[in-house]
Amino acid sequence: MTDKKNEVWLRGPVDNIPALLQPVAHALLQAREEVNALMEDFPEILLWEKPAGVASPGFHLQHMKGVIDRLLTYADDQMLNADQLQYLKREEQAPSPACKTIELVEQFNRQIDKALAQLSATDEASLISARGVGRAQLPSTVLGLLVHAAEHTQRHLGQLLVTVRVLKNKPANL
Repeated sequence: MTDKKNEVWLRGPVDNIPALLQPVAHALLQAREEVNALMEDFPEILLWEKPAGVASPGFHLQHMKGVIDRLLTYADDQMLNADQLQYLKREEQAPSPACKTIELVEQFNRQIDKALAQLSATDEASLISARGVGRAQLPSTVLGLLVHAAEHTQRHLGQLLVTVRVLKNKPANL
């Protein structure tokens, strides 16, 4: 039985994840739990709102999914494909006029599942292997990319938490 009273990192090891990658898995699973709780019943009418010009909740949901996908692609020693590059260009836009909050949350959840599968298949001996990032092939490592995927997700989760609270508590006349 999962102990939801404690944060994920205090619940013990995640099954099938190498020991050195447990913090990455914990951070991604924590983000998933918080996103799902925060976005439950979030009104679609507010999904693309930008209070005070900050990024919209829809952007954060799409960006977190996209950044995990892109960073794990680089960790896997691959270049981004055309679909990933198109997704990057469209993260600030609704994928369709009838886009539902639950759809974006489910896409994020599926990306977390993919990330966990990749973590479980990652050989710890490969963690210090060099990896290039982007067209410029900026230097990183497998571990650097995996940690940054978790860290970047947490950063945007924090922004999402604030933006959603602001939007939910915005007076109707503003």
